[in-house]
This record gives sequence, structure tokens and C-alpha cells, in this order.
Amino acid sequence: MAKHTVTLIPGDGIGPELTSAMRRVVEAAGVDIAWEVAEAGAGVVEKYGTPLPEHVLESIRRNKVAIKGPITTPVGGGFRSVNVAIRKALDLYVCLRPAFSIKGSGARYDDIDIVIVRENTEDLYAGIEFAEGSDAARELIEFAAAKGAGIIKPDSGISLKPISISGTQRIVRYAFDYAIANGRQKVTAVHKANILKHSDGLFLKVAREVAAEYADSGIEFEDYIVDATCMQLVLHPEWWDVLVLPNLYGDIISDLAAGLIGGLGIAMGANIGADYAVFEPTHGSAPKYAGKDMANPTAEILSATLMLKHLGETDAADRILAAVRTVIGAGEKVTYDIRRSVTGSTDGSVGTQAYADALIAEL
Repeated sequence: MAKHTVTLIPGDGIGPELTSAMRRVVEAAGVDIAWEVAEAGAGVVEKYGTPLPEHVLESIRRNKVAIKGPITTPVGGGFRSVNVAIRKALDLYVCLRPAFSIKGSGARYDDIDIVIVRENTEDLYAGIEFAEGSDAARELIEFAAAKGAGIIKPDSGISLKPISISGTQRIVRYAFDYAIANGRQKVTAVHKANILKHSDGLFLKVAREVAAEYADSGIEFEDYIVDATCMQLVLHPEWWDVLVLPNLYGDIISDLAAGLIGGLGIAMGANIGADYAVFEPTHGSAPKYAGKDMANPTAEILSATLMLKHLGETDAADRILAAVRTVIGAGEKVTYDIRRSVTGSTDGSVGTQAYADALIAEL
């Protein structure tokens, strides 16, 4: 019997290729996992009437841990994000996205070591929206005017930005607990409290209160306005350690951090709650590359190292990370995106599975 049972959601686009490579690497590292495959995404809508069938959530609830490939989210129409739906359904309130330099990635910096702790359930991504022209939108417009809150144009679509005391408390506490457990030095709360007084203002107020609870922990606390944070991340990436942010800013800044380390192809991610954890790469499904054995599986594989640590398989996680550093550092058996970043050409690059083979050879 396998030591661990993990729900595997292959995803769509390049997802199945990436998760196949990840699975081979994890198994080569000697970890005993039974993979319970659960399909989700655009490809299952015709069969189940939804991109997120209930049996997928049931599988995650049963196994407590899942890893997924990217799933396409339609822009502007179609179904809502499956990724967001999973996070909301399972109350995965932490989006954890470490970003660190890997020699040979072709990144502009070589000394990045930042951890993004993004609140995952509130803010504008809560999905509380009202379509332009709807009765609900008209009622909200009239309500805002009656309360003196401001004038909203009658042809507006409206999205609400809820930020709660309880939601902020738990994400900031997670950031401090993570910092303590992982030998970090500083937590920075990122916000726009100078403008958004009652949402980001509340986030900042509560973050400061939680920070006071950790006054004797040895972890430094500061806060920074989000636009200034973006600028200083580029100018002085060495300033930053653990950043804790509301949902939207966390999404944007985690992609910025991915840019600092060489791109989304090596950007890992985890979604963690009190009871369940789902691991996934930061990038999208890149459907134009599907089936071409081209895509870089590093982000998927590094997300698996976070999963392995969560499962207590720290030795295997460390060996996989070491293999990634060795293969990318050598630069001989890397995918086209890394090869192009380093040399300006894709000549000499290898495919998804050949790259996985190179990692396996190092384990």
C-alpha cells in the first residue's frame, strides 16, 4: 500500500504533459504515492456540465492533498476560474509562492529569495460581482448615492472588495508562523491603505495588531504601499523577505517576483487551508503549446517539492530541488524558454520529458 494518496488533477493545455513529467520525477525520488486522478477544466464540461465536478472536490477532501496542472480560465466570459473555485470551496486561504534564484535560469538577478503569502479567499477575487444593467447593479448604484458614498455611473459593472478582520488575522499569522518555522527575518504587509481606507485600511490595522502578538519572535515587521513595493522589488530585491498581501496584490506581485527569478516556468505555488492543501504552478495552461513536448515543467516539479515537504518527505523534496539546480545550472538539457533566456536562441533545447529524464538522472 502506498504511503501517501494524492489527488492528481492533470488540467488542460500543457497541464497533462507537465503533471506527467512531475509524477515521473517524484516517483524516481522514491516517494511512495498512489495518484488518484481527477479531471477538471474545459474538457469535462460537456460530460459533467461544469468544469469542476463535485467528485474532484470529494477526492481532495478525502485525500487532504492534491497537485494540479494549469487549467484554462476564459477571459471575459465563460466559466469562472476553476482554480479560484477550488480555493473557495476548500477554504484554502493561503496562497504560498516562494521565489528564489536558480543559477542558469537566465534571470536578471541571481540573489532573489522572497516568499509571497497571498490571502486567497477575499478581496476582489471573492467573485462578488454585479453585471452592468442588472437590477442588482442598479440597486447598488442607488444605495451608494443615497448613503452619500459616491456616484457610480449607471452603465457600470460592479465588483465588491471585502476584506475581513478574521481573514486578515489568519493570513498574517500564517506569514509570521512561516517566517519563524523557516528561519526568515522579516514580514512586510503590502497594502493601499492610503486610498482604500475601509478595506486595505482594515487589512493594515489588523496586520499591525497581529504583528504585536509576535513582538518577541525576533521577526521584524513593516508595511509598504503596493505601488512602491512593485518599484522597490525591481530596484532593491534584496530588501524583501516574506510579503503578506491581500488577494489581488498578491496575484500581481507573485508574477512580478516570478519575473525576477526568470519567469513563470520556474514559479511554484501552494494553496493551503486548515484541512486541505492543493499545489500548482503559478503559470497558465498555454494551450498553443499543448501536445508539443515543449513546455517547461519546472514550476510543476517545484510545486511538487512543496507538496512533498507538506507530506513530510523533506529529503526527497531537497533532492529534487538539488537536481533542478544542477540541470538548469549546467544548461545542457533545458527547455526552450530557459535556453532562449540564456543564449538568445532555442537551439540545443530539449523537450518536456527529456528535461524530466535529466532530472531523474541526478536523483
